[in-house]
Amino acid sequence: MSNVILKNVTKIYDKKSVINNVSLEIKDKEFVVLVGASGCGKSTLLRMIAGLEDITDGEILIDDKVVNNIHPKDRDIAFVFQSYALYPHMTVRENIAFGLKMRKVDKATIEKKVLEAAEILDLGEYLDRKPKQLSGGQRQRVALGRAIVRNPKVFLMDEPLSNLDAKLRVQMRSEIKKLHEKLQTTFIYVTHDQTEALTMGDRVVVLNNGTIQQADSPEEIYNNPSNMFVAGFVGSPQMNFIDSKDFPYQTRENTVVGIRPENMVNGGGIKLTVDVEITELLGSEKIVYFNIGKNKCSAKLPADYIINDKLELSINPKDIYLFDKTTGNRVF
Repeated sequence: MSNVILKNVTKIYDKKSVINNVSLEIKDKEFVVLVGASGCGKSTLLRMIAGLEDITDGEILIDDKVVNNIHPKDRDIAFVFQSYALYPHMTVRENIAFGLKMRKVDKATIEKKVLEAAEILDLGEYLDRKPKQLSGGQRQRVALGRAIVRNPKVFLMDEPLSNLDAKLRVQMRSEIKKLHEKLQTTFIYVTHDQTEALTMGDRVVVLNNGTIQQADSPEEIYNNPSNMFVAGFVGSPQMNFIDSKDFPYQTRENTVVGIRPENMVNGGGIKLTVDVEITELLGSEKIVYFNIGKNKCSAKLPADYIINDKLELSINPKDIYLFDKTTGNRVF
């Protein structure tokens, strides 16, 4: 059983708290994604689980065992870094085998594990090449292979796809998901990319300023955000936020109205005409920008949707979210 439990975990740097009393339970075989903007604390949290950062307060348990004072190499975890961290003078075979060799595993077992990992990751024909002879995606697969052969209880991945181009990132997302299904091991994955988070995670943990804003399934994160931060962070373009006094529909006072761009037309109910400022064509979609009062807004429309200088909005009241203007929390 490879669960990971964080109990009231805190990290303080130079008298500044960067992780604030975080508690989270990650189940055995679960794929959990930590997502948030740069500086939110997600990589620090991952490094604390790995043992690469000390904990100021709280407890971390792996497999129901407190690991606060256990050395990283004894935590039975594998860490896949953003930079791949491959040895340039070694072949793919030697890079994958390096950790096992350092642990003095016998040669026959090493070769068996390397070949198994190479088959899983489709690296068989590259085993005798050096990293400089590989593409970015192939190098990332070698880094994954080095983690796989250790058969760890938990995989930790810190923005492993951020150095790849957009097309390769999409491909590697699906490959990592397949890898998780094949290995049936606990994965904890850090990214700043909300698309990666929503498409890869069984559960998504949204962080801001060292605090968990919401930890839920991708569907719940998107459809039922707990506050304005989560609502604004997830979705592209981001949710429209409109002060209730500027909205042509009676809502609670001291609230902010939230509406996803894809729900701004053809919803019925609330009608409003706005002046179009900018239009962007994105293949099958068209993004239209406009103002409602002093609030900058956008609508996501089909590419063939015909608009001129004016756009007729048609919003279903059921598609409206309300947030408290002071706290930012969702109002139900």
